[in-house]
Amino acid sequence: MKLYKRENYLKKIRGFYDADDIIKVITGVRRCGKSSLMEMIASELRDNGVSEENIIYLDLDKRGFKKVKTTDALEKCIDERATADGLKYLFIDEIQNVKDFEELINGYRCEGGWSIFITGSNSYLLSGELVTKLTGRYLEFEMFPLSFSEYEEMKKFYGKTINNNIQAELASYVLESGFPRTILIDDPVDKRKYVQGVIKEIFEKDIRKRVKIRKKETFEIVRRYIINNFGTTTSINNICDELKKNGLGIGKATVSRYIKALVDAKILYECNRFDMKSKKSLSGEKKYYLADLGFYYSENVDNRINYGPTLENMLYIYACSKDCSVSVGRIGKLECDFIIRNRDMNYSYVQVAYTIALSKETEDREFRPLEMIKDNYPKYVMTTDYLLQKRNGILHINILDYMTEEKEFS
Repeated sequence: MKLYKRENYLKKIRGFYDADDIIKVITGVRRCGKSSLMEMIASELRDNGVSEENIIYLDLDKRGFKKVKTTDALEKCIDERATADGLKYLFIDEIQNVKDFEELINGYRCEGGWSIFITGSNSYLLSGELVTKLTGRYLEFEMFPLSFSEYEEMKKFYGKTINNNIQAELASYVLESGFPRTILIDDPVDKRKYVQGVIKEIFEKDIRKRVKIRKKETFEIVRRYIINNFGTTTSINNICDELKKNGLGIGKATVSRYIKALVDAKILYECNRFDMKSKKSLSGEKKYYLADLGFYYSENVDNRINYGPTLENMLYIYACSKDCSVSVGRIGKLECDFIIRNRDMNYSYVQVAYTIALSKETEDREFRPLEMIKDNYPKYVMTTDYLLQKRNGILHINILDYMTEEKEFS
């Protein structure tokens, strides 16, 4: 089947296609499209004239590679296929299946003449071994599930129906998830089952084996709590207090370990809070956002969408996919939804809301935190409104148009 090209990620990696001194590590939550991205890279190499003999592609989860569990077996597998002269392109999918793979892969890098691309379960790849053994010798390229723009483009690519009402299309995106495979599933019930299966797969293959969770029920309670409260300012103490109110005495260390497991598996992303007056990060309180909204909506029987945190989550992941650093800003007693630093180290301040058209109070609530910021970096109020307000140089823009047009933060 022809693959939809994820251009946002390909353009980040193209400059390193021929780099034999850097290992390219593609990370991201399970089923977000990492394997397909590697196939796209291999396809582009072929289109650019690289011969098939110079491309070695190993998917260690497929039949024929199931017994490749040791570095000796992997080395034999690679060397048997390394028959061509010149630069060889080595792709290894699910590399965590091989214990202590880091030293072997680094050996090929040191040898020269190998451009290496790897993917694998994040709980393994980012657990410390890769960082410790290959520091300075690899680049991480982080992938996310489909953005709203990619969701629409991929539907077009595969001939799926797109709703002409952009807000109805947004609702479909939120409820169906941004996992690429769901585009090819027509029945909404089956889409939801697929996302539920992804959640189960991540727990069984990544988290449970890696973290040694003894009490699955306790972990599920913490997981549900943190996912159900995405986009809400919280802390480990707050979580423990809330659970205690419901008769569940779970210690801080346990809750912290469970959250770390969800972050390592890239289900959750931590967004720290920053005090703009003291110019210091605030310890303890954080917001957590989801790699994909399907983690919430696939398990929520109520199809009503709370657009406030949903749009916040979408913009947070969108900014991360543009290689931006994101934090929550506090200005006295007020809070700015996001402080976004782009690749050029320039800042933007962003407030996100579904609409500010309901009342003057709603408008004031979104504009006032930005009016308190005295520097000259761009300030945005992003909503789904098409009637836009002008106020004190703050840009009021339509968030759906902004993300659909794949705009960069200035």
